[in-house]
Amino acid sequence: MSEYAAARSDLWIPSALVLLTIIPLVSGALRLVEVAGGPAVMPDNPRIDASPAPVVVHLAGAAVYAVVGAFQFSRRIRRTHIGWHRGAGRALVAAGLLVAGSGLWMTLFYSGAPGGALLWSVRLLVASAMGVCILLGLAAIRGREIAVHRAWMMRAYALGLGAGTQVFTQGVGQAVFGTGEVSTALSVSAGWVVNAGIAEWLIRRRS
Repeated sequence: MSEYAAARSDLWIPSALVLLTIIPLVSGALRLVEVAGGPAVMPDNPRIDASPAPVVVHLAGAAVYAVVGAFQFSRRIRRTHIGWHRGAGRALVAAGLLVAGSGLWMTLFYSGAPGGALLWSVRLLVASAMGVCILLGLAAIRGREIAVHRAWMMRAYALGLGAGTQVFTQGVGQAVFGTGEVSTALSVSAGWVVNAGIAEWLIRRRS
């Protein structure tokens, strides 16, 4: 394989991951503009109006985590720009913990979210699992366990990227089963399950 072909092959994964996040990133940016006092173009959400700070932290952290994290999957970047990889990794740990922590806060203190008790429980589990995966990945790299570090960070990133996959799982779920609480809970949860399953398959395949 030529150097050009290898470079193209190495960048398709980060590019695909960024594309997967486009819709959540755009909707998140519109919500941030609205919170900052701009025009209201997103559906009204009284929970956000009452307490916008956790949403701002969550959306800003998620944007950094999704976009910067995508390029950590490039072997070429990891090997030829080691300083960038390490600096970006530190930023991603902070951003990821902010995403997980704000997700937990919103789950616990925002009442009346769609999906009922089932989705409430799943969100609590996913946010906690994401934070734990990041901390385990951080502990692994401090112990020079690179493969273990990579595995935990892939798991955390997969959970953090759930919103991108949920665009598709919710679309299918609503088209087939409607917009009831159970349907919403299952279709949203499916996004995290799909991502976690793919990440685990890739981790075991590499092993």
